[in-house]
Formats: sequence, structure tokens, C-alpha cells
Amino acid sequence: MVMAIRRSLRDTPQRYGLVSRAFHWGAAYLLLWQFGTLIGWRWLGDGPVMRAISLLGPYHGTVGVLVLALLVPRTIWSLAERRRRAVRDRAPLTHLRMGVHAAFYALMLLVPGLALLRAYANGDGYELWTITLIPATGIVVEWLVWPVDRLHGPLAWTLAALIAGHAAVALYHGIVRRDGVLHRMTGRIS
Repeated sequence: MVMAIRRSLRDTPQRYGLVSRAFHWGAAYLLLWQFGTLIGWRWLGDGPVMRAISLLGPYHGTVGVLVLALLVPRTIWSLAERRRRAVRDRAPLTHLRMGVHAAFYALMLLVPGLALLRAYANGDGYELWTITLIPATGIVVEWLVWPVDRLHGPLAWTLAALIAGHAAVALYHGIVRRDGVLHRMTGRIS
């Protein structure tokens, strides 16, 4: 029983284990919530519908910090498990896939990192659950505010576009090609 649980935690060439799946689907939930609520605010504005929806999940800044916090153990786990996963072929699209995944990790670091940097640059600081992540200084660092403001949104929407493409390709593999790629992240563990 204990050995079966241990095996289900780790990745294999046929499937991702429970830990990799928890990191993947945890980040997926956070990012879908983040972009879904942002699109809702843009379309519906600050009305009663969006205020009610916002009570159902974490606040925008909280999601960003959670994505950032999840990224560190996820990266460590991914690096530790990389040799246990399926052997990658040398097809031309393999390089594209690897580049997109590298962009995911980079953007999941940069986008919330820039938001925290903006909190510092504006002198506001940032506190989450009574923990001061960025101390408030009251000092605005003008030369830093402008580039951070210009980068955060476009990089976030780039991440959203990559997520949409990732989901489309995963569905293509699962529905059209039926090659087992989608099943590695959604199928049975055993």
C-alpha cells in the first residue's frame, strides 16, 4: 500500500504523478480564476455581479502571490522528475513545446514579480494575510514605476494567450489525435 502511494506520487514515462498534477492543476485553477475575473471586470465593470463573483475566490493580488509561491516548489519538482518522464523525440515541434513551457515558467515568475516590484516602486508595499511581503516606504520611485506599469499587463495577457494555446493543443491531442498526451495529465494514476 505504501509503495503504491509512493509510486503514484512520482512521474513515469506513461503519466504524470499526483505531485506534478497537483502543481499543474493548482496553477491552472489560479490562472484561470485570475484571467476569468479580469475579463469579467472588463466586460461587466464594477457592478453587483462581479462583486458577488469576486467573493467566490481569491483576490487578484493574492492569486499572483500564490502563483509565485507555487512556482518555486513546482520548478524544483519538475527538475527532479525530468528524467522519469517520457523520452522526448527530436521532432521540430518538440523545440516549440519546450520553448512554450519555458515561457510559462518565466511569465509565472515575471508577471507577479513585476506586480510586487510595482508595489515597492509606488511606495505602497504589499501585505498578504498579515505578512509583509514588500514594506511600505511611502517613497515613489518614478523611474521604476513607468516600465513596470508598461510590462505587467502585456506580459500577463501573453501568458493568457499561451494558456489558451496550451489548452487548445492539449484538446487537439486528446480529441483529434488520441495519442495519449492529454491522458498523461488527466488519466488514471495507476
